[in-house]
Amino acid sequence: MIPIATQPAAEATGSASKNAYDLAHHMRPGVLQLSALPPLSLYVHLPWCVRKCPYCDFNSHAAPEGVLPERAYADALIADLEVSLPLIWGRPVHTVFFGGGTPSLFSPEIMNDLIAAIRARVRLDPDAEITLEANPGTFEKDRFRAFAQAGVTRLSVGVQSFNDASLGALGRVHDSAQALAAVQEAARSFRTFNIDLMYALPGQTLADLDRDIDQALDCGTPHLSIYHLTVEPNTYFAKYPPVLPHEDLAYAMLDRLSERTVQAGMERYEVSAFARPGHRCRHNLNYWQFGDYLGLGAGAHSKVSFAHRVVRQVRYRDPRFYMERALKGQPLSSSQEVRRDELPFEFMLNALRLPEGFLIQDYMDRTGMPLSSIASRLQEAQRRGLLVLDHQSARPSAQGFDFLSDLQALFLEEV
Repeated sequence: MIPIATQPAAEATGSASKNAYDLAHHMRPGVLQLSALPPLSLYVHLPWCVRKCPYCDFNSHAAPEGVLPERAYADALIADLEVSLPLIWGRPVHTVFFGGGTPSLFSPEIMNDLIAAIRARVRLDPDAEITLEANPGTFEKDRFRAFAQAGVTRLSVGVQSFNDASLGALGRVHDSAQALAAVQEAARSFRTFNIDLMYALPGQTLADLDRDIDQALDCGTPHLSIYHLTVEPNTYFAKYPPVLPHEDLAYAMLDRLSERTVQAGMERYEVSAFARPGHRCRHNLNYWQFGDYLGLGAGAHSKVSFAHRVVRQVRYRDPRFYMERALKGQPLSSSQEVRRDELPFEFMLNALRLPEGFLIQDYMDRTGMPLSSIASRLQEAQRRGLLVLDHQSARPSAQGFDFLSDLQALFLEEV
């Protein structure tokens, strides 16, 4: 990527900081030709958890002792949004996602204020999907209903497992009874909600996984997000690796998940996402379809398109430092233009996660590049049996979906 506005950690003043928010700077002539801007979403990062999970590599932090600084953090988020408005002025926002961390640590009153502040400053669709991530360990009776009354339309509950032994191995702060109570309350309070489940856990068997699937389906969940436990760098598990199921067993578990969810009337509409009709996550679909998103909050990332370029931005990671800088109108640690030769891979890294693939016209519209920029690689992917291609669309074949990394890697070559 070509840096166009990178601020030092200690200060963010001068022309670089100005250019990061200067619409005229981003609208100057360039090599790309975007005929239309993609849909826009808003991501809001709330970085605190009860405690850090040993497998987690997200920008999350154990909540400070005493009172959570939720009001001060909300003020910083609003200041961040206000200084970012020139980049998205006049564009409708279709979805909002409060991620973390554990956003459900924040009170319904603060969430109400944040949603009201967003509505007052952007063109939020009347039927916008507004998702909040929740942890069963922060569950209190009627709390989820209060989030719904504040304007949240969709809850994503980080269950991970309904098995106490598995939850202990994952370092989760809730037990199976709390998980079940939280999901039941979500079902009562929201028309649509999601359960996160993990598989290939320490000591987990196929029978254990079946019981987790049974419990999730019995709760009537309309959406499941399913993740393979992986050991990520710079986590507790990286330093003290757990004993995980053999790779063959992990594959068998994924096959079982796919089989059971299809039998239950769910569709696998993305590599890790299964949903009943009408319950796909619109926010995540926008990511996978290479839409735009403005990220607010500590460590949040943004992708914002303009007529002749695509820009990525990152906020300061440390929550305290982020709050200081955001209140001064300087929340960005970096702002960079995506290079032309990186765009095909960035697009395919997302779009090929969808079994239905993408429209050729969407590739041209959202990268600002002609079909000729990827034509030879599309043909090579088709020749290898990894891609199904016609005049209007491209999608992974069954083999391509199984070997997705190999398919995506074909688009790493320079344009």
